[in-house]
Amino acid sequence: MRHLLKTAAVLGAALIFSCNAFAQTAPSPEVLKDLAPTGKLRAAINYGNNVLAQKGPNGEPRGISVDLAAALGKRLGVPVDYVQFEAAGKAFDALAEGTVDVGYIAIDPVRAAKADFTAPYAIIEGTYMVMKDSPLKDVGDVDKPGIRIGIGLASVYDLYLTRELKHAKLERAKVGGASAGIPVFLEQKLDAAAGVRQALDAYAKDHPEVRVMPGAFQQIRQAMTTPKGRPAGLAYLKVFVEEMKASGFVAASLKNSGMGEVTVAPAEK
Repeated sequence: MRHLLKTAAVLGAALIFSCNAFAQTAPSPEVLKDLAPTGKLRAAINYGNNVLAQKGPNGEPRGISVDLAAALGKRLGVPVDYVQFEAAGKAFDALAEGTVDVGYIAIDPVRAAKADFTAPYAIIEGTYMVMKDSPLKDVGDVDKPGIRIGIGLASVYDLYLTRELKHAKLERAKVGGASAGIPVFLEQKLDAAAGVRQALDAYAKDHPEVRVMPGAFQQIRQAMTTPKGRPAGLAYLKVFVEEMKASGFVAASLKNSGMGEVTVAPAEK
């Protein structure tokens, strides 16, 4: 309880600092038109990555994505509509179609063709999980002929490994998500499952027959995202993200989520 109160106090202090900074820069009509064209901020919340969003005791959205959306809505002076998705691919499709106004999606060049990104606010690792007795010891061992990897459909690590792997084959789950590659890995008796470290670690904690590799095949840069063609909104979001990192808001929110160690991205130069 003492730890929870201390964490809540840190997050509250960061929020107060941020709100004070917000009062100094009122959003222009162009910014409001870009970020809240319907009169409210429609924020895509992706439960497929539990580092970014979780469901509370009553099913309510929580986590860094929700905290950032709430802070941004307060800054803009508009209510927030949390539009919930079970995978990043679905959340990104909504962004690309313009049915949501902001999202919390990993930066990738394929996605950048359909949406615009801020600098990252957090960095997480993409890695592999294997059976405990697997001969594969590190991420460099995986890209070999005959190796098959379970992976979540349309995840950022799916996009990345599709480009980067030379020999190993990806076996995609029908859904996306940070741990979506685990069921297909187990059902098809594959050589590895690819995913976000925190999600793989959580599974391995309760399943001693598997282990998560210590290295990472990818540094996943989580950023705020908005549909193409909203330049004023994008510029505003870029400043907002830098303020949230500098104030300690991002660090406090990530700590409060209880998802383990997550790196706050450095300031954009």
